[in-house]
Amino acid sequence: QVQLVESGGGLVQAGGSLRLSCAASGRTLSNYAMGWFRQAPGKEHEFVSAATWSAWSGTNTYYADSVQGRFTISRDNANNTVYLQMNSLKPEDTAVFYCAVALKRGALRPPDVLYWGRGTQVTVSS
Repeated sequence: QVQLVESGGGLVQAGGSLRLSCAASGRTLSNYAMGWFRQAPGKEHEFVSAATWSAWSGTNTYYADSVQGRFTISRDNANNTVYLQMNSLKPEDTAVFYCAVALKRGALRPPDVLYWGRGTQVTVSS
């Protein structure tokens, strides 16, 4: 069974930065997509970003339009970890951020997710 543990959330002012981490255990995930969703109060899960890896093409990354240019995803296959560097944060980024693992490449939808983390709260004050 795969377990995902997120860290790095917190309270930050608008324009600030946070770095989320997700450490996975239970299985080597180099052949899986690792990524992030978020859920704001009263809203559904929203895809944020994902990263896939292959020996032939290296790491490929995917972003929601709302975070393109502000967030950067990266992964460390040796340590089964995925990161999300979030810069220029806005109040509308406030949400619980969930780590997710899937087999599908590209932008993810909730039904694509095989494993979920428990989430970490990100709050951006104006």
